[in-house]
Amino acid sequence: MKLKIILPALTLVFVGLMSSCEKDELNDNSADMNASVENTADSSNDSSSKTKSDDTKLQGTLKVVDLGVAGNFAILSKTGITSVYKSSITGDIGTSPITGAAMVLDCGEVTGNVYSVDAAGPACITTSASMLTTAISNMQTAYTDAAGRKTPDFVNLGAGNIGGKTLTPGLYKFTSSVVIPTDIALAGGPDDVWIFQVSGNLDMSSAVNVTLSGGAQAKNIFWQVAGSVTFGTTSHFEGNVLGQTGINLRTGSSINGRLLAQTAATLQKSTVTQPQ
Repeated sequence: MKLKIILPALTLVFVGLMSSCEKDELNDNSADMNASVENTADSSNDSSSKTKSDDTKLQGTLKVVDLGVAGNFAILSKTGITSVYKSSITGDIGTSPITGAAMVLDCGEVTGNVYSVDAAGPACITTSASMLTTAISNMQTAYTDAAGRKTPDFVNLGAGNIGGKTLTPGLYKFTSSVVIPTDIALAGGPDDVWIFQVSGNLDMSSAVNVTLSGGAQAKNIFWQVAGSVTFGTTSHFEGNVLGQTGINLRTGSSINGRLLAQTAATLQKSTVTQPQ
């Protein structure tokens, strides 16, 4: 009799233990599945971030502005080039369509050729009206190209005050003037491109420097400026200046780049070095 009572009780205990084990196993499997899903989500997020970064880099790649024959010049102007002695210009200079008499400088200030549409002006002038006409046309085309680039990476950065900033490659658009009151740096690789679209003036204060890092090259930097351009005394600038109005270098200022002016370029004991 006692045996008949004990056996059913043992059976119930055994069934209960088996049921408990199955629940524990299911819970363990569920936890493993959840962990697996979480790991997959993390991996997906990492992959998504990486893809976004790669896409951003691809979208940020700019083509250089084609300067054409204008790229052969350190200074090219439509209405004249003047210098307060003694400036130092490394590279060719030229004016067109205005006469060579509008180049008021000494031959000893130029390490390169001095081109004009006629024989007037400095004694070292080389006359090449046809070539200069092409160069001026290319300069204006380059200005239009730079001004017409779409989808800027930055719009009115610093409300036009970019002093103290490190600028990465990309297209910068300013709907007003730009001032550089303190040093700035352009950081990027040797093939990276910067294009600055400036609707107003571009003014850099005295003793301020533009520097390059990471292998960035002045030949790949383009400043398209609708207003006047002024570099303060003993300042240093980098890049190609495509100026629709005047380009003015104050006493002791320097540029590693080109001055491509649709009006006049003026130097005051300044240094201009055409980038390679």
